[in-house]
Amino acid sequence: MKKEMNPSLPEDPLDTLAEEKEPGTNHPPKGQVVPYDPLQRYLLEINRYPLLDLEEEKSVLLKYQQTQDSDLAYKLITSNLRLVVKIAMEFQRYWMQNLLDLIQEGNIGLMQAVKKFDPFRGIKFSYYASFWIKAYILKFIMDNWKLVKVGTTQAQRKLFYNLKKEKSRLMAQGIDPAPKLLAEKFSVSEKEIIEMDQRLGEWELSLDAPVADGSSVDHKSILPGKEASPEKTISEMQLKNIFRTKLQDFQKGLTPRENIIFEKRILTEEPLTLQDLGNQFGVSRERIRQLEEKLLKKVKAYLEKELPDLNPDYLEDMF
Repeated sequence: MKKEMNPSLPEDPLDTLAEEKEPGTNHPPKGQVVPYDPLQRYLLEINRYPLLDLEEEKSVLLKYQQTQDSDLAYKLITSNLRLVVKIAMEFQRYWMQNLLDLIQEGNIGLMQAVKKFDPFRGIKFSYYASFWIKAYILKFIMDNWKLVKVGTTQAQRKLFYNLKKEKSRLMAQGIDPAPKLLAEKFSVSEKEIIEMDQRLGEWELSLDAPVADGSSVDHKSILPGKEASPEKTISEMQLKNIFRTKLQDFQKGLTPRENIIFEKRILTEEPLTLQDLGNQFGVSRERIRQLEEKLLKKVKAYLEKELPDLNPDYLEDMF
């Protein structure tokens, strides 16, 4: 019997796909081995789990924080498995990785999010979970690319995360993203730019590709449409909340002078001049510059330790 659909919701494409593959249809020729597609099977499997609306999710999150009930954790995880698939597929558009491997790592990140989420922080769970999902997928990608000597140095990691973004930015301004220009931007050789560009450009999975041969359902159609892309999912509000808490903890270990320099030179959008701070403390502007540089190294090391799965590019952009 076909299940009754909620008339207020669009028909789930996974239901259509499941119906296309019902037992007794599309039999292969006699003697031919039936192909097994683990990805298709997984996508069909996760469609069995219901999505939670905002109120229901909030209720489950509150109960889980109070009880640590594993059944509640399971409910939260399974209701967000499609979010993991969406993020994993966005990543596979640019990096050559097995999609199921990315999904598996993203699921681990999702489990971490359930454990660590604070429902009283005023952050939507899907935004917070996306942070952990993306962090685990990125770490997996970097660990695997190290095996083929991609992303093993700081310069290569910077290219890995930023080359495509910088090329897009230049093209949007009508500037040709030539290797020489990019090499100057990232302080690397033209050869490194060309090699990384070739690696990043060779393997892409189109979201328009069908889930299975002969199916009219594509990968994109099974994803939760309301969710933003991975880059947008990690909202500025969420990042600011995370960093604000960590920076407050970091500042507790600073001296009064260090705290003033940290706030007046690093945290503010309108920093005081080195000379102004030098006059305030009775030291040279060069001494203030040295203290500022020391603080920058100190805070980056602290955040890398506290947030080990964080994309290092966020720290570069922040400071």
